[in-house]
Amino acid sequence: MGGCEKICLCILAIFLPPLAVLIRKGCSDKFWINLILTLLLWIPGVIHAFIVILD
Repeated sequence: MGGCEKICLCILAIFLPPLAVLIRKGCSDKFWINLILTLLLWIPGVIHAFIVILD
């Protein structure tokens, strides 16, 4: 994954964390975890999205 893709996904992760994880990992368990975290409280979803994207 190139640097430009990571930057775009990081920007997307700030506004729509589940979508960024969906693009990076597909419809996997990480997406569902992120969706739940985002629905419960926005900040944990953003943190989890950054962890998934930068992994």
